[in-house]
Amino acid sequence: MIYFDNSATSPIDGEVLEAMLPYLKEEYGNPSSKYYCKAVHARDAVEDSRISVARLLGAEPEEIIFTAGATESTNFIIKGYMDYRRFYIDGKNHVITSVAEHKATINTCKYLNGELYSNNDSTINLFGDRKKVDRGYAASFVEVNEIGEITVQAIQDAIQKNTALVSAIYVNNEIGTISDVKKIAELCTENGIAFHSDLTQAVGKMKVDVHEMGLDYASCSAHKLYGPKGIGVAYLKNDSYGLQPITSFMHGGEQESGVRAGTLAVHDIVGFGKAAEIAVRDWEKNESVLAELDNELIQGLASIPFISLVNPTEKRLPGIVSIIIEKKDFHNERFVKHISDQLAISTGSACSAGEPSEVIKAIGLADSVTKVLRISVNKFTTKAEIAQLIQILKDKI
Repeated sequence: MIYFDNSATSPIDGEVLEAMLPYLKEEYGNPSSKYYCKAVHARDAVEDSRISVARLLGAEPEEIIFTAGATESTNFIIKGYMDYRRFYIDGKNHVITSVAEHKATINTCKYLNGELYSNNDSTINLFGDRKKVDRGYAASFVEVNEIGEITVQAIQDAIQKNTALVSAIYVNNEIGTISDVKKIAELCTENGIAFHSDLTQAVGKMKVDVHEMGLDYASCSAHKLYGPKGIGVAYLKNDSYGLQPITSFMHGGEQESGVRAGTLAVHDIVGFGKAAEIAVRDWEKNESVLAELDNELIQGLASIPFISLVNPTEKRLPGIVSIIIEKKDFHNERFVKHISDQLAISTGSACSAGEPSEVIKAIGLADSVTKVLRISVNKFTTKAEIAQLIQILKDKI
């Protein structure tokens, strides 16, 4: 099987695995324990990794909070900021996001908006009515343009007097569209609104500088840049007094500056740190490799009848290609299952498996939701594998 589902997860880098192993074997200490060497070594490893991840993001080490992944980071930031601002600052309770976000953002905002309580929400009754509750917050979901870009104008039009936070994804996880989050951040600053961006698909693939971009908050995961699963970070911008107050997502111990309780997964944190270090070290080489592979993939797809690109513009991150199979009898779920012994590709986000893509609907392609395939490459992908992919698609489609 050839792997082309790197937007779901990337393979772990060999250097990352080697860095992690000692912290699964010999150096198994709890970094919150005191004095003895295993605890000190674990704590030092965590802080070294914090420095590496901060360097990758253009942040300060004290602005990096380790979490279980980008989904937790996004939940923590949106819920935590909205709670703190509403009850401890000025009472503002309105959040703005887009209809083309990752599920972590969409469902968090729907939760605050009283639309659901779980991820497979069962509040619809036999008559099709959906129960909505008042949690004291309001959410607006702005539309995107035809390529899935979140525009400054759309955000501006949604701003209300009680708007506290805007959350906008940098690189769309399904179609690779890049939005100008720097300009959105500038708009938010002008209006006294905090800004969060999901950087998960961007980090390690394009240069990111959270300070230069003007972000207040950001989320990302290690497993999209050749690190382990189950580890991510929340970037929280410092002010002149240090870490700005935010309501904890998990209460308990005082780990991670008191905002994220729980014993740290040292081996995963070390893996994230090593993956970040490699990403910074090999940035130019990897950027060139991904651009070359992307070009090879686009050219190959162009040779197949019935295929068109969802986003054919330059506002797309190389390596994430979403296509439409323009054949009447084509069904993406059945096709992916049919070729699963040969290819690993997807119909969209792994967090929305089995559901029609909301992103595709949002860009006006609702009639094509069952005809979309997402192909994503990594730095280990070869041109020979792309040639095999193209041939399989030709043969099967």
